[in-house]
Amino acid sequence: MTGYQEIFTDPSYTGQILVQTNVHIGNYGINHIEQESNTIKIAGLVCKNFNVPYSRKQADQSVQEYFALNNIVGITDIDTRELVRHVRSKGAMNAIISSENKTIDELKAELAAVPSMEGLELSSTVSTQETYYMGDPNSEKRVAVLDLGVKQNILRCLTERGAYLAVYNCKSTFEDMMAFKPNGFMISNGPGDPAVMPYAVDTVKKIVDANIPLFGICLGHQMLAESQGLKTFKMFNGHRGLNHPVKNIITGKCEVTSQNHGFGVSMDETLNHPTVELTHVNLNDNTVEGIRIKNKKAFSVQYHPEAAPGPEDSRYLFDDFIAMMA
Repeated sequence: MTGYQEIFTDPSYTGQILVQTNVHIGNYGINHIEQESNTIKIAGLVCKNFNVPYSRKQADQSVQEYFALNNIVGITDIDTRELVRHVRSKGAMNAIISSENKTIDELKAELAAVPSMEGLELSSTVSTQETYYMGDPNSEKRVAVLDLGVKQNILRCLTERGAYLAVYNCKSTFEDMMAFKPNGFMISNGPGDPAVMPYAVDTVKKIVDANIPLFGICLGHQMLAESQGLKTFKMFNGHRGLNHPVKNIITGKCEVTSQNHGFGVSMDETLNHPTVELTHVNLNDNTVEGIRIKNKKAFSVQYHPEAAPGPEDSRYLFDDFIAMMA
């Protein structure tokens, strides 16, 4: 019912149509301070009941006005739970929504021209074009953030812990970021296929080799894996939502996590890698959810510990990162 605004603006959803199974969408309106980026990133919305009037006092405008200003299309009165069952059985697939009077054949022709998510490099379309800074400039905790499509709450979770951040374009080099004299590196979430991002993989490999503390989230996790020679793959169904159970193998504890990814890291290669250690595993499908590099100050998770929206079970990972920098 809430949290849809953070999902609309999450850069990891770039180019994807969002299907929401809650019966009512829109009744909480839009509150601009809750955006995860400066624009809507989803390509379209599918929902059951779309509410234009909203009753939340903190809201600035309706979802209808918000979508119209951002030129985003949506479709309502769809049995979204049945649609989700179809996608779960058939796998993630391309789709099209049209507000124009076109025939099914015309729409199918347009859809056929849409590329698969596999092989798409999208981080460069959402990454910051200019370096910007957040936090206390006098802090001794200096973090260089490689922006592959970063969520603002990741940055907030770091500044709340006293870090001073420099946020860099996704194609910034290791040498570019070292000019900031960072104590650590955050490799962010983002959209697209991790297997076609050699520029970021090369940068992450240099950070690991230099043994400077590194924390990767979602796509950043996949970049760390790729930098160590682990293969990534497009999943039949990605992980979406804020209720995925993950086991921390190191502590033995289970975390309820927020997730949004359509690619994963090979479990077999992770378990057989001489310098990579599995730290977290998904309890639904036994997929890789976290790794760390042996004898290096580098770790990553596939899910979203900043969880906006979602549970805060995994916020300790930011504390671990800050402690690693100390």
